[in-house]
Amino acid sequence: MQLWLDPAEIQSRLDLDGLRAAMRQVLADLYTGRAAAPARVAARSSSGLLAAMPGLAAGMLGAKLVSVFPDNAAQGLPGHQALLALFDAATGAPMAVMDATVLTAERTAAVSAAATDALARPDARVVALLGTGVQAEAHARAIKRVRAFTEVRLAGRDPQRVRALAAAWGATPCPDFESAVRGADVICACTHAPEPVVRRTWLSPGAHVNSVGIGGCELDRDTVTAGLLAVEAPTAFAPFPAGAYELQGLPPERAVMIGAIFSGAHPGRTSAAEITVFKCVGHAVEDVAAGAWLLAHVRMDADESR
Repeated sequence: MQLWLDPAEIQSRLDLDGLRAAMRQVLADLYTGRAAAPARVAARSSSGLLAAMPGLAAGMLGAKLVSVFPDNAAQGLPGHQALLALFDAATGAPMAVMDATVLTAERTAAVSAAATDALARPDARVVALLGTGVQAEAHARAIKRVRAFTEVRLAGRDPQRVRALAAAWGATPCPDFESAVRGADVICACTHAPEPVVRRTWLSPGAHVNSVGIGGCELDRDTVTAGLLAVEAPTAFAPFPAGAYELQGLPPERAVMIGAIFSGAHPGRTSAAEITVFKCVGHAVEDVAAGAWLLAHVRMDADESR
């Protein structure tokens, strides 16, 4: 074992633009076959699950263990907590272990930001953040780096928390999900909602939707099928926990891999009025690539300090 990285060090080293570029590259690599991972598996307790996510990406092997406990917010704990281990792809030697709770939130937001950069209209100016947890906070930082948003809206289940976070983030608090979504150019759904927080009838022509919740059903079926649907991999259509509840029963051919858009193999948005949806379920190659990117920066800093 060469290195342990704790949350504080990870947070201090994060470069959101660099991480977004790394996520764009690894998802293009997943599309072309240069990165790979088996489907996620999970063990369950009465209040949550522990998922295992091994993969090969960015010249490294790695595996993430992530717990998903939706009711943790009531105890002041993150809903997602994780560890990531990295191994040398040539020898199998362990290279690093890191707390991946922060990294999971940041890489997920970086993937959404990359998808938004590729799919949202260039003139998008209003973004709606749905949810008030760590994923929404990470998205609030990442998403503003790809468009010149003039209004950020925030909606969630707890009005008091929505008002407090909106003040901290410079956002407009909304009384409900519908009022946040109506008229928004970009929507980022970051919830554990068991019922849709985005409905097709609320969407304006040309809207782009990111949905990162995997433990519930954030999007109604009409939103999923409204226009261009992008996913990380066809496993997004598999039963949970490998796939998303919103995609159950749909054929994988219904979607394009977001990596095909990133690599230029697919044109992405084809008109200003087209609705685009990116359903993110999380993928092991993102974690391995994010960890490898972070480890490379740690090594670079160590070399420069010698």
